[in-house]
Amino acid sequence: MTIPLPFSYQKIDADGIEINCAVAGSGPPLLLLHGYPQTHLIWHHVAPQLAADHTVVLTDLRGYGDSAKPAPTSGDREYSKRAMAHDQLLVMKALGFERFAVAGHDRGGRVAHRLALDAPEAVSALAVLDIVPTRHTFENADLAFGLGYYHWFFLAAGNGIPERLIGGDPEFWITARLNARHAGGSPFDPAALADYIRCFSDPAAIAASCSDYRAAAGIDLTHDNTDTGHRLEMPLLALWGQRGFVGTHYDVLKVWNEYAADVRGHALPCDHYLPEEQPELVVEALRDFFA
Repeated sequence: MTIPLPFSYQKIDADGIEINCAVAGSGPPLLLLHGYPQTHLIWHHVAPQLAADHTVVLTDLRGYGDSAKPAPTSGDREYSKRAMAHDQLLVMKALGFERFAVAGHDRGGRVAHRLALDAPEAVSALAVLDIVPTRHTFENADLAFGLGYYHWFFLAAGNGIPERLIGGDPEFWITARLNARHAGGSPFDPAALADYIRCFSDPAAIAASCSDYRAAAGIDLTHDNTDTGHRLEMPLLALWGQRGFVGTHYDVLKVWNEYAADVRGHALPCDHYLPEEQPELVVEALRDFFA
């Protein structure tokens, strides 16, 4: 960890999966989940400010950062959003929190969505950053989606293809992905970028992240289709980058209103990486919502 955060670090066992976790602050519990290809450090601008009002919990998702990276097996159940969400539920229970708010960016938003579906009694409020539901994206995929989100299909390819290609130059892959989806606001912190590269240079992390995307196109859709018509009842905040693919290709609030009963949100002047591009606006929005 190269960015000093005023957080207390620990590893928590979640049914045999060791999850890297950092905690700070006091007040109502708030779990923050990162996306691909990053770690909990995506929140390094945001989390210390939110810790003034909340007990903030940062984790690395299984397969990412300094959390455990179980080897994928056929069917990718190890990286289903259901399995990844269950990890987070166990982490929060281990910390003494039976009910909590959660915010997730990118893949973390998909894990948070599944957590709210599977454990609605535990999630008091949900914020999703720069996503629409996975099922909606696949059901409405077109040429623009295939080009804009080509990595969804590349990472889900089999026969070890993405693992071999990314493993040849993980630093190039990370910096190319991040820079391609950044527009406006603060630049990436060099220390955070270095830590993303450090973590993602582990072949087990590359394999895990590919399994994460294979699960999205497989077992996650099976779980999502089972929940067709099931709308979340807790308040949901959607934030998105007005310059990114989500902001330019979806009516974000309309889509989420099909999946949740109490939806609000707005765009921010940036691309995909809201917590790093526009941290002050993210803090303002999350603080207002979770208050």
